[in-house]
This record gives sequence, structure tokens and C-alpha cells, in this order.
Amino acid sequence: MIAIEISRPGAPEVLVPVERPRPVPQAGEVLIKVAAAGINRPDAMQRRGLYPPPPGASDIPGLEVAGTIVEVGPEAGDWAAGDRVCALLSGGGYAEYCVAPGVQCLPVPRGLDMVQAAAIPETFFTVWTNVFERGRLKPGEWILVHGGSSGIGTTAIQLARAFRSRVLVTAGSAEKCEACERLGAERAINYREADFAVVIHEMTGGRGVDVVLDMVGGDYVARNIESLAIDGRLVQIALQKGSKVELDMRPLLTRRLTITASTLRPRSAAEKGAIADAVFKHVWPLLESGTVRPVIHATFALRSAADAHRLLESSRHIGKIVLTA
Repeated sequence: MIAIEISRPGAPEVLVPVERPRPVPQAGEVLIKVAAAGINRPDAMQRRGLYPPPPGASDIPGLEVAGTIVEVGPEAGDWAAGDRVCALLSGGGYAEYCVAPGVQCLPVPRGLDMVQAAAIPETFFTVWTNVFERGRLKPGEWILVHGGSSGIGTTAIQLARAFRSRVLVTAGSAEKCEACERLGAERAINYREADFAVVIHEMTGGRGVDVVLDMVGGDYVARNIESLAIDGRLVQIALQKGSKVELDMRPLLTRRLTITASTLRPRSAAEKGAIADAVFKHVWPLLESGTVRPVIHATFALRSAADAHRLLESSRHIGKIVLTA
């Protein structure tokens, strides 16, 4: 099969097509003929040598795919050859074939094509477990989503609105802000022009938001805490501006705040399977009814993965970038 290999840590041009043996499904796994694979920021971090795959995972990048099952390993559940699925992976998605734990597969939602389905697992699993399980967002509560025009951001806006919460976001251009508001954000704050903490207090009458979903870290952390209401929850899912922060802990005490954080990739198949079950129960009906949809910015052929990464790192996109096999 053709797969995209990271020839050495570096810029997008280190992503090169190579021939690799077709993987063989082990116990609990299925083999998928890949139709499309989503691209995510962790793929670019892995390419630069900053996010190595967990033990036992493929060195080929790619954390989500959609395609057709062609072989089922022992103890992989009720899947059968010919089933159309999307799957969360620990790696291996940038290829013509990949293996995935059966518990991390879900049927392609009715009404969606393979490109749309490939853009679901990483972002929807991440948003569900962080916003609704760890962040405990409830109907009527306010959430601030940083990076509102990203794959995570566009997903979080739609799901929060679908569950009747109020959404504020940050984004880096007027075009991106407008896109976020079309998806349902009540206000998109251009972080290049305004201090989001000031705008949030204006929007909420000084109350603050109940949940902040942050992938930035660094100097955003203090302003995130400033933006939280009493009993608010800061949910950290990435650290684009760094992991070292100086923090005044007093607001955590006086306003009973919670800071929580998680990553998805290192979790066990059982843990990811539990998230898959919850997403299937709560989110699949929204996808199949058209209430929410993955936002696709562009597609690239598998062999053009380097070009796809250049677009990703330019931050000119709104929503997801997808490779097609």
C-alpha cells in the first residue's frame, strides 16, 4: 500500500509517499480500506518531532479515517467486511489501509459522505469528552471556545448550541469571526483587536463564563481564569503558547474554580471505546438529522499530504482539512 512517512523531523516536505506492507488486524482490530483521513494539529507536532506516537502505535501520522472494513480480527465486535465506518486511531491514518480497534469505530452517519465522516472522530470525540464530560457544560451555561474557526472550534460551537448553551469564541480575523457567528456563536472576538476577558465581562454583565475550552495555554491561562464565573471550569486540551505559566491561585479559591485537562491519543482502547459509545448515543442523532455538520475547508490527495500540512500551518483554513486516498 501507499502510506505517508515522516522521513525525518521537520517542515511539511518531510512527509513523503512510500510503499509499506498492508497492516494485519490483531485481536480486537479491524482492517479499513481508507477513503479519507482527517488532518489535525497533533499530526504536525508529530512531524516536527514534538509528539511521538504512544507505544505500539503506527509511526505513520493520522488520527482519524473513514472507509470500508475489509477484514475483521478476532474479538473485534460485530463488524463485518463491507461496513462503512469512521474510526479514531492512535496513528496510521495517512495510508491506503489502516487498522483500528473495533471499539473505536462508528458507522458513517446517514447522509454524510466519507470526507465528512473522516473529519468527525478526532474533533467530536475530543469536544464531547472535554466539554461535556470533563467540563460538565449544561444547557443555559456560557462557554468560551478559543480557536473558534479550527476543527475543534467549529465542532464545539455547534455541539454547545445543539445542547442549548451560549457560545462565545475567539478567532484571528474578521472572516473567521463571521464564520463562527454563522455556526451559532453569539459573539466572536477578534483576539488581534480586543482583550477577550474584557469583552466576556461585557457580554455576561460581569458574571463570566461557566466553561473555557482552551488549546492555547501560556499567557491565556490567567485571562481564562479572569473570564470564569463562580464555579467555572477551565478545560485545557493543548498548549500552543507553552506549558509554563505564572498563576495567582487566589481566584481559584474565592470563586471555586476547576482546572482540568486531558489528551485523547494516549488513552486505552477501552477508554476511547467508552467515549465512542457516548458520542454515538448523544451526537450521532445530531449528525444524522443535520443539526451539526463537520466543517470541511479543503481536501488533498493522499500523496499531497505535505501541501495539506502547509495549509494547516498557515492557519488560513476554517474547519477541517481532509486527505482522500
